[in-house]
Amino acid sequence: MLKEQPENSTGFPFVLPKEKPTDRMLSRSMERNYSYTAPRPEHNELYSQFKYTELKGFDYNNHDGTISRRDPSKVIFENGKYYVWYTKRHTPTSPKGAKNSNDTIPSSDWDLSDIWYATSADGFQWEEQGVAVPRPPKPNVGWRSVTTTDILKWKGKFYLYYQGFMEASGKRGDDCPVAVSYADSPDGPWTPANKIIIPNGKEGEWDQYSIHDPYPLVYKGKIYLYYKSDFDGDPNLVRMQGLAIADDPLGPFEKHPLNPVITSGHETTMFPFQDGIAALVIKDGNEHFTIQYAEDGVNFDIASITSLMPTAAGPYIPDAFNSNGNGRGITWGISHFVNATTWSHNHSILTRFDCDLSLDVNDPEMKKTIVYWKPEIYYKQGLSKKQKERIKKENQSVVESK
Repeated sequence: MLKEQPENSTGFPFVLPKEKPTDRMLSRSMERNYSYTAPRPEHNELYSQFKYTELKGFDYNNHDGTISRRDPSKVIFENGKYYVWYTKRHTPTSPKGAKNSNDTIPSSDWDLSDIWYATSADGFQWEEQGVAVPRPPKPNVGWRSVTTTDILKWKGKFYLYYQGFMEASGKRGDDCPVAVSYADSPDGPWTPANKIIIPNGKEGEWDQYSIHDPYPLVYKGKIYLYYKSDFDGDPNLVRMQGLAIADDPLGPFEKHPLNPVITSGHETTMFPFQDGIAALVIKDGNEHFTIQYAEDGVNFDIASITSLMPTAAGPYIPDAFNSNGNGRGITWGISHFVNATTWSHNHSILTRFDCDLSLDVNDPEMKKTIVYWKPEIYYKQGLSKKQKERIKKENQSVVESK
């Protein structure tokens, strides 16, 4: 039996203690408050607001839906400049759905895409350099589309991991394996390994159909490659994140026995922090809009809750490949917006986000917890036609019952 605790004889202190009080009983909420890295958000190194800036240097064909850039990689600094890789689609039309797609008409925003890259001197003005990884000839992995890439630097070489589609997205779900290409320079040329790096799970396992968003970091001398999978069946997809570990960039990768290691999040975004790994858990699941932390890179806990998190974030991580147990955190990166215009002109645009999730920066503006939005922002989240009809019926039922 639990030892009975004496009741508190005095009220909780006026000045919030920096450390968890041990001389009094605490409510469950107060216990939880001391489970974060600091009891106040402004002192929590893993709490931040996010600010956004429009990027210069990218053309979108007057936003007619024929050009899309999305799912940026993490940003790295090489050769005196910043590099980022991303999914780019340039097609005659905007996406028209799986049934109406063909060899030139995309089914989805990421269909019929290649992996491009750009460089920048300041992270705001970018110069597109061209294709890094093109779609290979049919029937090679990725002949339909290569997307959602991320970068690894390992022993002087560079590796781009990405999803390789063999059919139009939406025809059988987004079932596609993870492939990799490698180069001696971030400018390429890139050589495809022509092999599946992380295989789908066995029949009946959570990741039997999809391995998405490969995201590599170097942690404890090994390659930790995080990924996302959709399971539970369409249309009730559950998105969670797993981990595969290897000693070599080309594998073999061994999936962690505790997978899924993060139970929420639409994309994978991690960075070394102190001795462990931090994660931006952006959308989907019970723990969406949280920043999480795992001392061992596996067992993640919620470190903070925030808002307006970047979608498909690719942060600039100076120590992504050499943190050596002393991860310093992040302050900016590249993400995307998927609703740049209307769905009839569906395409995505790259944007810059800034934050303070760094041990080396102290930006009080980023630590504020109140963000004021204009009324029109709320009204844009208005009731759907179906919801209005439901409320109308409810009102009618109330009147008739009187």
